Amino acid sequence: MKNNSKRLALVIGLACVAAPQLLLDARQQGQGQTPSSFPLSHSLRERGSSVTPAFEGWYKTKDGGQALLIGYFNRNSKQEFDIPVGPNNRIEPGGPDMGQPTHFTPGRGWGVFSIKLPKDFGEKKLTWTIVSNGLSNTITLHTKSDYILEPFEDPANKNAPPALRFEANGPQFLGPPIGVAATYTANVGEPLTLTTWATDEPPKLNAGGTFGPAAGGRGGTGAPPVPALKWSMFRGPGTVKLDPFNPKVDREKGGENSTKATFSAPGEYILRLQANDSTGEGGGGFQCCWTNAHVRVTVKGAATQ
Repeated sequence: MKNNSKRLALVIGLACVAAPQLLLDARQQGQGQTPSSFPLSHSLRERGSSVTPAFEGWYKTKDGGQALLIGYFNRNSKQEFDIPVGPNNRIEPGGPDMGQPTHFTPGRGWGVFSIKLPKDFGEKKLTWTIVSNGLSNTITLHTKSDYILEPFEDPANKNAPPALRFEANGPQFLGPPIGVAATYTANVGEPLTLTTWATDEPPKLNAGGTFGPAAGGRGGTGAPPVPALKWSMFRGPGTVKLDPFNPKVDREKGGENSTKATFSAPGEYILRLQANDSTGEGGGGFQCCWTNAHVRVTVKGAATQ
């Protein structure tokens, strides 16, 4: 009887120790925090999984306003989606169209668009819902203080995003995408040459925490960093072939690079150009330092003789 009592006490003690961890696990798996960038219910696969909206956070714009920075995670490695704005791709209230993508490439898209907020937004909230492969995912978009970002400068080493220009001596675009950076026209089936200039500067603080140009970067020790570029489709009524989708930057020509875009159908397209520095995709998860920019292409029917 005495041994049984000891066993019972031991079982109860173990249960008491395990209970907080079990409760913590249950909270982590079932609390449904908002925003939730990676729902646990949909795994990564080649096809048949979902697209999840991803709330990166919010930031202060150069003009003193506020903007939300938003991306997505397509959990399919080989399935792309075209989801028109509407019941299956909507932002509420005030939408359904607030500039979100309608084309979703596989994998994680970091900070692919921004929503500039009105001055009276305050503690209001928006939601973005995407329905794909019969699976619905919704996230909440807000301006809570613990979601504020600094996408224009890393506070630790004073690193800044790469600069993109769409004319040799044109304006620079840095950080999250706001509006349309450039406009073009093209014909169906005829390659459109897209030439841009991409440059970057090393962090202002070196590894020792003192001011001065930091050595290193993709170009080698002491050389200015060379951004890595990636073109992708953001919106459009057809398909786009980008050749190459990751053009190489020519440092000797001021960062000049080019790709050719060929469109399958007439209509309005938006393409996204992303420039990463050595921090990689999404600034290594800290949203600095990389640049996204949108360009609009009006595609006409095939040219006739």
